[in-house]
Amino acid sequence: MGRGSDLTERALSQWMESPGPESDTVISSRVRLARNLEGIPFPHLMTDEQADQVIDMVGAAFRSPAAGKLVLNTWQLIRMAELSPLDRHILVEKHLISPNLARTDRGAVVVGAGEAVSIMINEEDHLRIQCLYPGLQLAEALELANKVDDLLESRLEYAFHEKRGFATACPTNAGTGMRASVMVHLPVLVINNQAGRVLSTVVKLGFLVRGLYGEGTEALGNIFQVSNQVTLGQAEEEIVQNLRSVVLQVIGQERQLRRAIVADMREQIEDKVGRAYGTLLWGHIISSQEAMQLMSDVRLGIELGLIKGVDRKILNELLVAIRPAFLQKLAGRELDATERDVRRADLIRLRLKASGLERTE
Repeated sequence: MGRGSDLTERALSQWMESPGPESDTVISSRVRLARNLEGIPFPHLMTDEQADQVIDMVGAAFRSPAAGKLVLNTWQLIRMAELSPLDRHILVEKHLISPNLARTDRGAVVVGAGEAVSIMINEEDHLRIQCLYPGLQLAEALELANKVDDLLESRLEYAFHEKRGFATACPTNAGTGMRASVMVHLPVLVINNQAGRVLSTVVKLGFLVRGLYGEGTEALGNIFQVSNQVTLGQAEEEIVQNLRSVVLQVIGQERQLRRAIVADMREQIEDKVGRAYGTLLWGHIISSQEAMQLMSDVRLGIELGLIKGVDRKILNELLVAIRPAFLQKLAGRELDATERDVRRADLIRLRLKASGLERTE
């Protein structure tokens, strides 16, 4: 299977097994730190030998005695060259690596802490330290990211300027080198045609709004990523606090509309949720985009109390399990689009039945 098989054979990461705060609207929080090593060109300029050198240096840092003090449980370093294209895509679907890293043979990733920590090596920067937490836990994600950062900095010399902060391949990441993001589920804002207005206000305040898989992706299943845009001139804690405040305002509006829609349109929402549940439970051909929308409706039904008997983590697991690469991993072979749609429907049906999902009367 290869070294990445244990990461690519399960859809649900351990960090997703607990819901976390504000989990009715917030799926996850992420903090990512961009770092580069002094004296080595940025990844797009360095040689293959220098790329190997960076990977070896990071591996040595994690073999140091100091690494044992981190709560990373077991960790592993995996070179992209050791993974099949399919396994690389699964790591993208699990948000452990970026599409950019998946496309290069010169990169690697270190994964630990139940997949809550992943350090991409030789992506746009030498290091991209990423920490993921369930629900709205930006401060906790930052704390863990800083622990990993401190470990690496104790063993490696970062490229740093006293006034400009951390040197990064893209100038927009200079300063703290930090990107914090929150993945939010906003179905009722979308249903009421308010998502565009609310999220455009967020953008005007200096934040970015992207789709499920980041830059250049669409908001499948009414899931959006809200992240900071400014990294220079602000402290990490200030960035995190500002993002948290904005997210709380956004989810507050979503919750307000949820209460109103139950009071004013209960039958219509029950019908929408029931149709989505019925299609997922009995459908035999479901596309990826359709599945994401139907699961969004079912997730909303759970949060409104219209559906009971299912753990929210099953839907989190399906966010990965229904994606093309993971379906092909389960099948053990390449699948065409129709075959994927059939297997996706089968998988969803089996998982929902196993959960004992049922509608309230």
